[in-house]
Amino acid sequence: MLSVLIPVYNYDVTELVNELHKQLVTSGIDFEILIFDDGSKSEINNINYKLNQLENVEFKELQKNVGLSQNRNLLIKSSKFDYLILLDADSLLVDDLFIKHYLHAFKNNPDIVYGGLTHPKEIKPEQKLRWKYGRHAEEVPVNTRAEKPYKYMRGNNTAFHKRVFKIVNFDNSLTKYGHEDTLFAYQALLQKLNVLHIDNPVLHGDIDTNNIFIEKTEKGVENLLFIYNSKKIDADFVKILSFYRKIEKIKLKGILAITFTLFSRLIKKQLNSSKPSLFLFNFYKLSYMCYYDLNRKI
Repeated sequence: MLSVLIPVYNYDVTELVNELHKQLVTSGIDFEILIFDDGSKSEINNINYKLNQLENVEFKELQKNVGLSQNRNLLIKSSKFDYLILLDADSLLVDDLFIKHYLHAFKNNPDIVYGGLTHPKEIKPEQKLRWKYGRHAEEVPVNTRAEKPYKYMRGNNTAFHKRVFKIVNFDNSLTKYGHEDTLFAYQALLQKLNVLHIDNPVLHGDIDTNNIFIEKTEKGVENLLFIYNSKKIDADFVKILSFYRKIEKIKLKGILAITFTLFSRLIKKQLNSSKPSLFLFNFYKLSYMCYYDLNRKI
């Protein structure tokens, strides 16, 4: 009945998989857990291989790195049951009702179900930016999510019937990091798929340090521009793209690019402080988008 799919790259998923396996066995349903490592060649894979000893669990390594979108698609194609749950490798379950909540949601026959995300209460100072951003932008109450069901969809902790995969999937052309979920949500909007939001969060178990998060954010901005310039998404669907298009129209892109060049180090310093500003973080993303778009054309 249920396939749980976990794309992984150089990460120990033992705790997550053991808890999932426990809940699935208790549920009494037919299930499988598939974990594909995206060609990391990591020694951690030796730990994950031990998960194959669990009944109905398969861990395997892809021979080359294909990117998150293609890894997810491979997992979906390899699955054998009608209902699928996608989980990121750094997720952790917060209670013993995770599977039960999804099984209950499936009774309503939705196309897609999104369970939500939560964050740890205590983090290290050097994780403050990622934690603060996650609490503000990703940890959204279920009632708020339901008002704008496509805006608040994420690939992590999303379940859907396999029929959905025949209508929308993750874009294999996205081999770089970032916004795979954004494009998937936009495609779901275009196809008018029924999205059910429920209160069934997973814990974001591995909070990036500030510098790593900023690096990932820059890569995500680059990928978002690729998606936008490829005409795969409407700018109004993503707030930063909407601002970017307005900046283009009033011909301020060059000014923001220069601002990034002059002040990015100072902004990074603030973002690494004990009280990082999300306003400055959003400005950093927008100015970097202008800077990157102009310089990549040179």
